[in-house]
Amino acid sequence: MMAKFRVEHDFLGEKEISDEYYYGVQTARAKENFDITGIPIGNEPLLIKAFGYVKKAAAMANRDLGILDAKKADAIIYGCDRLIAGEFTDQFISDMIQGGAGTSTNMNANEVIANLGLEHMGYAKGDYQYLHPNNHVNLSQSTNDAYPTAFRMAIYLKIDAFADALEHLQNTFFAKGQEFKEILKMGRTQLQDAVPMTLGQEFNAFATTIGEDVMRLRESEKLILEVNMGATAIGTGVNAPEGYSALCVKHLAAISKIPVILAADLIEATYDTGAFVQLSGTLKRSAIKLSKISNDLRLLSSGPRCGLNEINLPAMQPGSSIMPGKVNPVMPELMNQTCFYVIGADLTVTMAAEAGQLQLNVMEPVIGFALFTSLEYLSKACKALGEKCVKGITANAEHSMQLVMNSIGIVTQLNPILGYEESASIAKEALKTGKSIHDIVVLERKLITQAKWDEIYSIENLIHPKFISQ
Repeated sequence: MMAKFRVEHDFLGEKEISDEYYYGVQTARAKENFDITGIPIGNEPLLIKAFGYVKKAAAMANRDLGILDAKKADAIIYGCDRLIAGEFTDQFISDMIQGGAGTSTNMNANEVIANLGLEHMGYAKGDYQYLHPNNHVNLSQSTNDAYPTAFRMAIYLKIDAFADALEHLQNTFFAKGQEFKEILKMGRTQLQDAVPMTLGQEFNAFATTIGEDVMRLRESEKLILEVNMGATAIGTGVNAPEGYSALCVKHLAAISKIPVILAADLIEATYDTGAFVQLSGTLKRSAIKLSKISNDLRLLSSGPRCGLNEINLPAMQPGSSIMPGKVNPVMPELMNQTCFYVIGADLTVTMAAEAGQLQLNVMEPVIGFALFTSLEYLSKACKALGEKCVKGITANAEHSMQLVMNSIGIVTQLNPILGYEESASIAKEALKTGKSIHDIVVLERKLITQAKWDEIYSIENLIHPKFISQ
């Protein structure tokens, strides 16, 4: 059976569109023009859902203000509800990176909604005299307010998902902190022995630093909620009826349950990308911390016999095609590489935000691509690290204890009693001869008694140190 086609036109000319597609001529041109990432906007279902909310709220406001008849409004709302339900994402074929400040994405939504509405009204796809993508679905709108509003709503939902993933990872580290709270180990600065601590304290600190980023994310999330719906082309509200902006945003908040608010200055809000810059910086901050934690996990598990070997990471796969028995820290490595991508994407956001000129920033598509992918990849990496690595970490408690007691770093505890100069002399001799701090202090120099040594170097005092003097 031969495929059927309809002929659609725009001011550039006519184009055949297969009847199986709900998108139209402008989307087809976008597919031909922009083929960079190979990732269609339909791969971001939250963005499509957000466009459903935006176009539905606009139709409701236009209907309430008497410039869109109820039949057409109902048809548009029907199409929007199908998108909100998660359907027809395969009809959104525009590339994530595109020229035109998102016009292709906006028209992709307009055309799909129009054709869904036409079918609902009993007409054929492309019979736009009854429901038009521009005249009706895009009524009182421009790409320059519809696109960034949908973008912000989708990003808001993505932030929420990432914050949840971060909180889950935070709780996983806290749980390990409790499990390891009595395991003594050596703390290190500049990769050199410092003073004793517990493995639990180390893991609790990982959890705390992740928790700080959850709070920063929630702060960035609030900035995303300010939208410019009703600004139309540049913020003056041209072609929108009086009262449209406030009414549209009111409907938008109600139907989406996302607490969006109307920007106070629509001209500023139409070109400003400051909220995206701040969010991207927050993601970079989080990525840097998560990568640092992953580095630490790799160091602590290094070995197993020729490294620190204080913890064991779950074995996820054979580590070498040539070295039998080798197991690599693949989940922290996965997190590292994800974080490198996010740190690089922040520079993309920075340059794109700076490149806005006058009343519009046309680079928002690449900002969107950078933020959507960063949030998605970090969310997945957090889940993978927590579930496939942190949860299964075990501690080599006896080995860690031996490292502490054989360390030169424990001489620091003697500073209040012997003073810095004497303690430094002891450390120097221990380093040169290989003798233990205990033997030099107690047996050879007889600087303190065995009883005092036992008081200073008890497990309890090493874990929860108290000031002890002579």
